[in-house]
Amino acid sequence: MTIVDLGLPRRLVDITLDGEQVSVAEGSTVLDACAAVGTEVPTLCYGDTLRPRNACRVCVVEVEGSRTLVPSCSREVTPGMVVRTDTERTRHSRKLVLELLASSVDLSTTPGVDGWIEDYQARPERFGPPEPSADDRDQRPPGEHEPPDGSVAATVAQPAAVDNDLYVRDYGKCILCYKCVDACGEQWQNSFAITVAGRGFDARISTEFAAPLPDSACVYCGNCIEVCPTGALSFKTEYDMRAEGSWDESRQQRTTTVCTFCGVGCNLTLHTQDNEIVRVTSPHESSVGHGNLCIKGRFGWQHVGRRKDSP
Repeated sequence: MTIVDLGLPRRLVDITLDGEQVSVAEGSTVLDACAAVGTEVPTLCYGDTLRPRNACRVCVVEVEGSRTLVPSCSREVTPGMVVRTDTERTRHSRKLVLELLASSVDLSTTPGVDGWIEDYQARPERFGPPEPSADDRDQRPPGEHEPPDGSVAATVAQPAAVDNDLYVRDYGKCILCYKCVDACGEQWQNSFAITVAGRGFDARISTEFAAPLPDSACVYCGNCIEVCPTGALSFKTEYDMRAEGSWDESRQQRTTTVCTFCGVGCNLTLHTQDNEIVRVTSPHESSVGHGNLCIKGRFGWQHVGRRKDSP
């Protein structure tokens, strides 16, 4: 029997995970148990600083007695629960989800997805070639759709929104995981600058009345970037460097320090490439900000040095 210690002063619950008896802390999720014993379960919409949304359904598992597959990121363990993570049913479900996502969304900057597509033998190309990029998604009336002719795969491809000097919104990479909405809303920032607009396949993340970001309620804390799993939200520096082909994470170093702009004591992780800061994140385990920062901590590093091609 494996006893999983999640550092929680709660009583233990015995479950069976892939045939092994496991004891986990009461209140833990199935995904917590899987992670603690080293069982890999793919996730996209899960974030360790946010409440689960159950949006992507990549992490589904089989639970004995349940009619449907359940999302492991939010299902809490119960005494005697029997969980299977790698059955034919779960693999088929994950394969379909990956195919539907990869056929409609640009997942080129999503960590780990290429390995999952190969592992589950997903074939997103079977839906046909992707349809061309569209620049009118924010103007489409809700509920009005044109029947597809089946010659191409419907996509969310659209030009990236570059309307400020700090970060870029490339919604062609958005999987509607809602993490940015939650981080901007009641779970962290309480700015409520963005939400979901439209319905069905035309649903998208948007500002109020699709206003340009500088005219919205955005305070440029960048916490939405911190939680985005696909690169739909990225630093302007990263976006520009990817466009010119110079972005290389294998050459980047990470240095964690303390923000000096105020006395709160937020931790900053500086990502540097060729001795230049290219983006800033914050450790999620930090007891001060739990991965969240303000505009100064996230973007106020330009005074340290400028890229050679910057004005």
